[in-house]
Amino acid sequence: MKKRFTEEQIIGFLKQVEGGVAVKDLCRKHGFSDAAFYTWRRKFGGMSVPDARRLRELESENAKLKKLLAESLLDTEALKVALGPKALTPQAKRQAVAAMQEETAISQRRACRLVGLSRTVLNYEAKTDPANQLLAGRMVELAAERRRFGYRRLHVLLRREGHQANHKRVFRLYQGAGLAVPKRKRRRGVALERQPLMLPAAPNRVWSMDFVMDALSSGRRLKCLNIVDDCTKESVDIVLDHSITGLYVTRVLDQAARFRGFPAAIRTDQGPEFTSKALDQWAYRNGVELKLIQPGKPTQNAFIESFNGKFRDECLNEHWFTSLAEARVLVAAWRRDYNECRPHSALAYLTPAEFAARCRASLPDSATELEIG
Repeated sequence: MKKRFTEEQIIGFLKQVEGGVAVKDLCRKHGFSDAAFYTWRRKFGGMSVPDARRLRELESENAKLKKLLAESLLDTEALKVALGPKALTPQAKRQAVAAMQEETAISQRRACRLVGLSRTVLNYEAKTDPANQLLAGRMVELAAERRRFGYRRLHVLLRREGHQANHKRVFRLYQGAGLAVPKRKRRRGVALERQPLMLPAAPNRVWSMDFVMDALSSGRRLKCLNIVDDCTKESVDIVLDHSITGLYVTRVLDQAARFRGFPAAIRTDQGPEFTSKALDQWAYRNGVELKLIQPGKPTQNAFIESFNGKFRDECLNEHWFTSLAEARVLVAAWRRDYNECRPHSALAYLTPAEFAARCRASLPDSATELEIG
């Protein structure tokens, strides 16, 4: 997790640097980046602890005043819209008058004047038409027999039975009876059978992909696309951007394939970027099989989940990125260290690059996959 420091601690850091302590040594000791230190120096340089506290109080008061002003303007605008000359129906105006009289001591005459409603209309009680009652009753019976019929089809059936009513009248009664047909719910995820997690016996057989989310120091979202070779544990690529679509993913894969070739299969979850038409068409053109895991089952893609954990702990949580360019530089350095320097326990403490080189030199092309128990 990113460390948070108080104003007193930050001013103490600045004074240590003024006393001769090196910035890099101070950053390494307390666990923050150079960029964070220089940001603090621009904001708190030359201040004492009371000045910093006063600055924080002023910022808090300013934020509260801005919020109160925004809420006041929003309330005024909402009141204008709600009580406009044609904004409310008579029924809604009746409800507004009732709410005013219930919550305040306002008179009925004044409340009607505020909402623009006549007292005659307020006290009017609609009389039911027997013909409409008969028509609505028959419509309910037909709707029970034809559950997926809307008011237009019901209108046709009523006309066939001899009811003389236009579509507007049928629609009004249809809405009053609450017969609107509910929309079919969108199917969430693709129904799949669980596939056993297989460990490929050769490089470039199966890649795994997943997203990791983070944020810049400004609060703007940062999206990381991780691609890993399941056999060698190599980080094929780590792409950072504020937004990554399915088409963006295909461009990243094309770029990786220029150096490594296309994999036989790619394992992903059912995120919208991985189930998009763009990625599906890309896989068909290049002869790549897309292996989707079941919804809500991240352990079925355990190789990339393990890599994501290391990536969060050793890179994202150790840095506080101030810009996208800085994040890309630091993540690229971490990926290079992960592939070439960091020993991996699952590879007999070889680095992924060393294991990949040994694997390509020793394993035949016809090697079979091993099932992970």
